[in-house]
Amino acid sequence: MSDFSRAGPIERLSSARSRARGPADAIVAATETYLRGEQLDMSALAAELGIGRATLYRWVGNREDLLAAVLADGTERAYRAAIKGAQGQGVALVVDCMRRFMSSVLVTPAIKALTQREPLLFIRLATMPGALEGRPNRLISDVLEREALNGRVRLALPAPVLAQAIIRVCDAHLYAHLLGRNNPEIESALQLVAMLLDPPRFEG
Repeated sequence: MSDFSRAGPIERLSSARSRARGPADAIVAATETYLRGEQLDMSALAAELGIGRATLYRWVGNREDLLAAVLADGTERAYRAAIKGAQGQGVALVVDCMRRFMSSVLVTPAIKALTQREPLLFIRLATMPGALEGRPNRLISDVLEREALNGRVRLALPAPVLAQAIIRVCDAHLYAHLLGRNNPEIESALQLVAMLLDPPRFEG
């Protein structure tokens, strides 16, 4: 957690007022609000940033838009870390990347806080088109294209299409516990990812 989020209320307010210059500052402040275990209130956030509500809405849209931006930032960082740390090549590399991503999400404070506090809202944000899906799609597409270019995997479909399918499969299993099942189903997701990239061949 950053020094800003550990500061006391007066220190936080002073710090926020001195640095609130645009949407990025609002996203940082909203993330830190969740990390402190507090409900995100747009009026309170505007006051903390030292701006008017109209300015905050102009910067980030409504509350759901802001939460989507918070999650998109956290998700992108998690994907970048997973890609950087992934080992192997071809299918094994992509599977390891998704394993690392899903494992990290389960303990990422901002994402974990929202899934626990507002699970239905989280599911809606996670499954609707936008940055929360678009950024990971581009990152995984890049990985697939690189591995295909180097001859380490054969893509049956365009990389963006496969990337979207991989992300949706993993999301459905990662958040299974929010959809009525008991626990996240990471291993099932990884098996499906491997099958998408290397489908079984049946002889006639």
